[in-house]
Amino acid sequence: MRPELARFLDPKLGLGSDNLQTFHREGDHVDEGLWLSADGRWNPIIRGVPCFLPIALRPDFSEFFRKHGLGVPKQDDAAIKAESEQQAKTNVTFSDKWSKFRNYGLEPGHQEFLFDWYCKKLGLPSIEALKNFYRGKKLILECGPGSGFNTRFMAENGGGTVISVDISEAAFTTFGNTKHLPNCHVIQADLNELPLPDNTFDFVIADGVLHHTPSTRQAVESLYRKVKPGGQFFFYVYRRMGAARYFCDQHIRETFSKLDPEACYKACEGITEMGRELSKLKAQVTLEKPIPILGIPAGTHDVQRLIYYYFVKCFWNDAFDYETNNMVNFDWYHPHLAWQHSEEEVEGWLKDLGVKEYAFHPANPNGISTLVRKPE
Repeated sequence: MRPELARFLDPKLGLGSDNLQTFHREGDHVDEGLWLSADGRWNPIIRGVPCFLPIALRPDFSEFFRKHGLGVPKQDDAAIKAESEQQAKTNVTFSDKWSKFRNYGLEPGHQEFLFDWYCKKLGLPSIEALKNFYRGKKLILECGPGSGFNTRFMAENGGGTVISVDISEAAFTTFGNTKHLPNCHVIQADLNELPLPDNTFDFVIADGVLHHTPSTRQAVESLYRKVKPGGQFFFYVYRRMGAARYFCDQHIRETFSKLDPEACYKACEGITEMGRELSKLKAQVTLEKPIPILGIPAGTHDVQRLIYYYFVKCFWNDAFDYETNNMVNFDWYHPHLAWQHSEEEVEGWLKDLGVKEYAFHPANPNGISTLVRKPE
């Protein structure tokens, strides 16, 4: 963490050089330290990442406090609310995932697929157009960066400052992959309680994140407040799938979400293998008539995609190795919180926020890609 992060934080927090204690530095980063908020809250800095999580979602910092002779603050004894408990369980999924897959999106084979997908989600024709989209945006907020591959892409190609926030230990992975970039900062925080001022960011992005919170709608509202007037906000949330696929999603998640991460990776292997073997067929079927009750449109369908989109998620992509493909299926079935929504729902949220300019970009049948501009 570079101390200049302070100038991007909410002034009401009272965070500055006077209340920053540095225990260890690594280059221009505070690798270990403590920041004291104006309200008396202790915000530990560990492995280069400052933690602004609410008390109910914080890890056990008692060893850190003892190490530095700080004692244990009383507020760390706060009771965990029911929704915080569900969020904490969901965080376990992503802490484990991003500690294992630190290079996801950073390998050339991954990037071609992933950034092509970003182009589709943002309604852009090419990678160059994607780079141009980020140029000129002075301040960007990304929530849920995972490995940090997109954080790095925006910082390297946009030129502005990127603040990257994750509620899980993915924050440490993102920091490790971006700490060499002077225009990039990483914090650990809950997107519903961000230590960042409202009406500030030129662009806010939350790709595949908001449906993993206690309330997707509340998360949309929380991040929309951070967008400055005239700025843009992109979010991708899970789409409510057809009846057969929705049943399988819920049926499998009911069991898999109760497993520890290692057991869930193992349980996903058969699903991943099915996706791989179906992909090898390279078979297609043409349906002259749609099947509305299952959400299946008429047209020509790849058999693996037909099963994947409308019956059971058995992800496979030849650009990834087996473990990475299996991780994508784990990502779908293990999280405790994983809501699905309709475009009508999302439109209702935007209407209530007073949004007049927005677009849905059909990147894939699994999700709703929404790009919003906040009124001036």
